[in-house]
Amino acid sequence: MISWIQRTFQHHFRIIFGILLAVIIISFVATIGAGTGIGRPDRTVVDRDFFGYNLASQADVGRIEHDAALSLELHGVGQNVDQEQLQKYAEVRIAALHLADELHLPAASSTEVQSYIRTLGAFAGADGQFDVKQYDTFRNNPRFDPADVLHVLGDDVRVAKVQTLVAGPGYVLPSDVAQMLQQSDTSWTIGTAVIDYASYQPAVNPTPADLAKFYQDNQFRYQIPARIVATYVDFPADRYAGGVTVTDAEVRALYDANPARFPKPASAPAALAAKMPAPVIKADPAADFAAVRPQVEAALKQERARARAARDASDLAYALYQNKVASGPALDTFLAARQLTPKPLAPFAQDAAPPELGNSPDVADAVSKLSADRYFSEAVVTPTGAAIILWQSAQPPRQPLLAEVQAKVRADYIENQKRADFAALGREVRTELAADLKSGLAFDKAAAAVAATNRIKIDARLLPAFTLRNRPKELNETAAGALEHLDQGQVSEMVATADQGVLVYALAKKSPDLNPANPQFAAMRARLAGYMAQASAGEYLESVVAQELKRTEPVAAK
Repeated sequence: MISWIQRTFQHHFRIIFGILLAVIIISFVATIGAGTGIGRPDRTVVDRDFFGYNLASQADVGRIEHDAALSLELHGVGQNVDQEQLQKYAEVRIAALHLADELHLPAASSTEVQSYIRTLGAFAGADGQFDVKQYDTFRNNPRFDPADVLHVLGDDVRVAKVQTLVAGPGYVLPSDVAQMLQQSDTSWTIGTAVIDYASYQPAVNPTPADLAKFYQDNQFRYQIPARIVATYVDFPADRYAGGVTVTDAEVRALYDANPARFPKPASAPAALAAKMPAPVIKADPAADFAAVRPQVEAALKQERARARAARDASDLAYALYQNKVASGPALDTFLAARQLTPKPLAPFAQDAAPPELGNSPDVADAVSKLSADRYFSEAVVTPTGAAIILWQSAQPPRQPLLAEVQAKVRADYIENQKRADFAALGREVRTELAADLKSGLAFDKAAAAVAATNRIKIDARLLPAFTLRNRPKELNETAAGALEHLDQGQVSEMVATADQGVLVYALAKKSPDLNPANPQFAAMRARLAGYMAQASAGEYLESVVAQELKRTEPVAAK
């Protein structure tokens, strides 16, 4: 009798098989150096072999990157990997598969797959064990092709075997184990004092000489970059709305395709509805549609009006191109004949879109292609409809006079000085807080006294005993980082962030048992050995990739 897992694999392997690659290779990404082999090949490059793949072939490169991307996607990190990381990951993956072939490693058996899948964190429940619900949620994702997932999974299971073979034992010194155990299992009882930066209001009154010197020292901050001067011909959708007609069938079709876009209005005020028992209501699509039909019709008309605006904008751009209309008087005459008047745009940076047109990437891309030789853009979509942009001139970068930017310089000076004063305040608060604590004052009362003395707001909290292995949610990364160099009874230096300053008081610190006979010592040794083994495997595969890329590196023509 086949198990539930086996039946599930046979009928629902769409997602599950791919997840196996997750832990297998992902650790390699962090250890791989700069890769150059896999990318978008130039059409003129001669064939370049990379473990049986031609890096000069768009088809081969596409296949390699597709499999690598799917591997990462199934591991749950696809969205967080850029193109360079994908290339490095793909290189390592292909090198590992090449070694698997050389070592004659067989494909993974169904038993190996079953055993491995139960160890994956993606399907672990709250108890850390395999959870069928977690699996079902992942399995029902329609984004992945089952055949691709099965192919990638089969390759990655073989890569896991290669990793095991080349990783080695993972040598770890006892001192390393002790250090990691000390960091993770030391018991801390701490107090955190968080100073609200906004509550700190020092008096900063710069003189004209102060501002002049600050401006001189920071001129780069105020340089006005090169900017484009342009106008645009606007095609607002409202101009076309009156001529748009729609049928009842078209309105209903839009609603049926996007019902969530048009939620039915609430029948009772929220406050009243909250006090009423939830009624059992049978779905009535016809009634739901009738309740929102005016909104659906308005939305459909707006969409069609915007489409007409975009069409007319495109027609104008084409007419300018077809008639070879030159910028200047000829353009003015051409537009006037069509009763069109360009509107001015405030000068804007070359790599940005005019704010008046919505700051969209498409508008910025259209602007980047404009110049004196190509002065009009294609039609671009705007928040109100569509438009074409008309290039006028380019303003070179310039350094403004202090008088032009004096308000900004003054604000920057005050903020800069406040930051410096805040750092000094942190040192004073630390000294005062440490003295009060040493005198026997409770942490919360000491923090309150310091806050009153310095006229600032301090949020003081005592956290119960914890270890960094099982840190409480209230412990943020700033406070956790301060523990590294803190002994019992000490107050840390203030760490300033954008909106606060954090000090940590070590009320109690208890080190763990660092005796090698301690079971936790052995567990930590095994964990570190695993990390070291993975790093060793990554370094080895990195060298294999580098050797292959060097072997097939094109020879420069003499």
